[in-house]
Amino acid sequence: MSQAGAETNVEAGLDGAAGLNEPTVGDFLQLMKPRVMSLVVLTAMTGIVAAPGNIHPLLGAIAILCIAVGAGASGALNMWYDADIDAKMQRTAARPIPRGRVTGDEALAFGVFLSFASVLMLGLLVDWLAGALLAFTIGFYIFVYTMWLKRRTPQNIVIGGAAGAFPPIVGWAAAGGGISIESVLMFLIIFVWTPPHFWALALYRSRDYERVGVPMLPVVAGPEETRRQILIYSVILVPLAVAPYFIGLGGFVYLVTSVILGAGFLYYAVRCRSITEGREGDTAAKQLFGFSILYLFALFGVLLAEHTVWRLLA
Repeated sequence: MSQAGAETNVEAGLDGAAGLNEPTVGDFLQLMKPRVMSLVVLTAMTGIVAAPGNIHPLLGAIAILCIAVGAGASGALNMWYDADIDAKMQRTAARPIPRGRVTGDEALAFGVFLSFASVLMLGLLVDWLAGALLAFTIGFYIFVYTMWLKRRTPQNIVIGGAAGAFPPIVGWAAAGGGISIESVLMFLIIFVWTPPHFWALALYRSRDYERVGVPMLPVVAGPEETRRQILIYSVILVPLAVAPYFIGLGGFVYLVTSVILGAGFLYYAVRCRSITEGREGDTAAKQLFGFSILYLFALFGVLLAEHTVWRLLA
């Protein structure tokens, strides 16, 4: 069955339920992937605070809001396009469209409106370069990752992961810093972090992806090769994450934090590579996935805290 046909059948089967259950504010918030938005807000805020110069607090708050809404728009459009496979995957079956809480048309209209509103507001009120970068990020996530790469190549998350790495660059530009080596380094940290983070999830969710025909690396290349790739990216990530200290982006606290967290990341990556069988293998992948979230939040949280203190002291 074609994707369009599958989507039609899914939506047709759910429209009746949607009519009985009017969507709530919570349903539309769920479309925006709030857990992903929290990481976007943190990394974008780090870019804004770490950038040279001073941005008015109100404009900084508007910039963060626009970037968060833009990320939410991407999530809504992603759920609209992937409604056919979301309904068949255990991990995503409870999303608003498969549950019949929101129709595909409602999700599409919601996502498109938020996309244009966030880009225009960021450009008009804060900075047009930042607005253009946000527009590019949304377009890249929807057209390049969701519509083109996700269902065609096992490298989908490697290339598509660039969309999730752009918020600190957008934030840096919003604060008037343009594009610099510091913002690009923050981008690279998230970009290299994304494959081991997401492939760890894909290892213990591989049956879901196999069922819907999404060529995630564990499905196409097998779990052994996936674990090897996770370890390779982890070895690249750890020294890359220490690098902000050596260009003046991070301070001593960041250096210590990145080294300790990097050792932990490598430990879990090696453990995931070594333990491959049954439930223990799934547990090792889950532990790496969970730690990877803590890892990135802690790195950017410390960067944000350091630059906030420096600004207050200055």
